[in-house]
Amino acid sequence: MDWQAITQRIEAAVAPHIGSGKVADYIPALARIDPNKFGMAIVLGDGTMVTLGDSHEPFSIQSISKVFTLSMALRHYGENVWDRVGREPSGSAFNSIVQLENEKGIPRNPLINAGAIVVTDMLVARSGAQAFEAELLGRFHRLSGDDSIAVDEEVAESESATGSRNRALAHFMAAFGNMANPVEASLGAYFRQCAVRMSCRQLARAALFLAFDGCDPINREQLVTRENCRRINAVMMSCGHYDNSGDFAYRIGLPGKSGVGGGILCIAPGHGAIAVWSPGLNASGTSMVGAIALEELVEATGWSVFV
Repeated sequence: MDWQAITQRIEAAVAPHIGSGKVADYIPALARIDPNKFGMAIVLGDGTMVTLGDSHEPFSIQSISKVFTLSMALRHYGENVWDRVGREPSGSAFNSIVQLENEKGIPRNPLINAGAIVVTDMLVARSGAQAFEAELLGRFHRLSGDDSIAVDEEVAESESATGSRNRALAHFMAAFGNMANPVEASLGAYFRQCAVRMSCRQLARAALFLAFDGCDPINREQLVTRENCRRINAVMMSCGHYDNSGDFAYRIGLPGKSGVGGGILCIAPGHGAIAVWSPGLNASGTSMVGAIALEELVEATGWSVFV
């Protein structure tokens, strides 16, 4: 691959759009982020890292954390995870409550807020909130090789202060018996996982195991089984962008997960992991410039899983 030519192509494609979209303003700590930021990191199986722009600058990963907590839950609970959360696209907004009543408190998938809250509830029930957070951060530190990754306390507090919709989701699921812990215990852990700050470089490196059958190709650690790695990627492909998931698959053709902090994590199976960050979002909460950059990358590399 001529990575210099590819990065120049991506930079040219995104340049007219930098600053586009709407920064998430319902979480006050995110509303102040500069909309003109753009970073991208591509990490290959041999550890080669290709970067663009603000790839070193940490940002709030928000819902991208759901991919990592799902991998933890599958490692600890196996198929039992699917007793409490489904695997179907929701077709609804990330914080929608409309399907929960008809489906008796079982969220559609683990990448919408309700489903991710259930996954976190499972992990908190296993070891307690502090141990869960320590395990999650420890995994990030080990995989990225950087122990500076931490929870942004201001964002965590801001999440909690504006978390009424998530509390409603959790209490609704509790009413159907689908919460093992007191709501505030699991929600506190959930808000903190979403407030983890990582750079594109750290995020792409930490997710590399998902491109290689669940095994980190650099340190050879098996994070999840081959089967569960395939399942995580499948859920990312069909559910990773809420009601924008179909369009993302159509345009980019890679498993991915967006976050309202402006990040997108993408997995190119057999090739590597990609993280991109640009704070302006489309109506479904996916980074507008980030999606353009990923579409250009796939055009240049042919990495779409549908090729």
